[in-house]
Amino acid sequence: MVLVTTSVGFYLGAQGPPDWLRLLQTLLGTALASGGTIALNQFLEREVDARMERTRRRPLPEGRLRPAEALSFGSAITGAGLLVLLGAGLLPCLVTAATVGLYLFAYTPLKRRSALCLIVGAVPGALPPVIGWVAAGGELGSGVGVLFGILFLWQLPHTLAIATLYREDYARGGIRLLPATNPAGAERQTVVGSLALLLVGLLPTWIGLTGQLYLAGALALGMGLLGCGIVQAFAPSHEAARRVLGASLLYLPTLLILMTLDKA
Repeated sequence: MVLVTTSVGFYLGAQGPPDWLRLLQTLLGTALASGGTIALNQFLEREVDARMERTRRRPLPEGRLRPAEALSFGSAITGAGLLVLLGAGLLPCLVTAATVGLYLFAYTPLKRRSALCLIVGAVPGALPPVIGWVAAGGELGSGVGVLFGILFLWQLPHTLAIATLYREDYARGGIRLLPATNPAGAERQTVVGSLALLLVGLLPTWIGLTGQLYLAGALALGMGLLGCGIVQAFAPSHEAARRVLGASLLYLPTLLILMTLDKA
């Protein structure tokens, strides 16, 4: 999904026909940097992962890798990704470096301290389309800002649904996402986030980035996700959380396809 959103950002940010070689270079660098970041995250959270059922079989908790090996590997491929992106331009390299830094040194430690980790973590999660946009030579402005906003807001209902399904597991690991500390607050935030996403999801057409086909699709997708969030708020259950998760997984790729097909 990181590479998909990077590709869409690149396509929408390109002025004229896309430079396919630059796109491949951008995707390679992004893949290396994001893979390295995940490896480093598992290094930092190896003790937490060992306490949770969904993560205890990862290589570090099971002892299949030594921490030093994971640290070396993660650092090497993250650095390699940044170097590859530097070849695509200084700005995409800097945005990627900011993504790595925010994820590892802000979001990761905050997960065990405050439910605000969701808001902080949504920032690096929303930056991949920005990487693609600036790598294609797109100007920083309303278009890339709307893309960032859509990805940022989408993560709220999506992540809260996952955290609801794994509430007990997250509590064992000391992860302080809202479903583990304040379930009612998580349900309210799901509705608020889905409503905001519905509204922001309509902006690409309003600013002239996409056409009417996208607008109709974004409206239908946004209303569907919001409806699932409202049902969960009034009748909380694992089934309701699964519906929110399923709706979020349908929403983003479909929206990105519509953006690509209906670029103005």
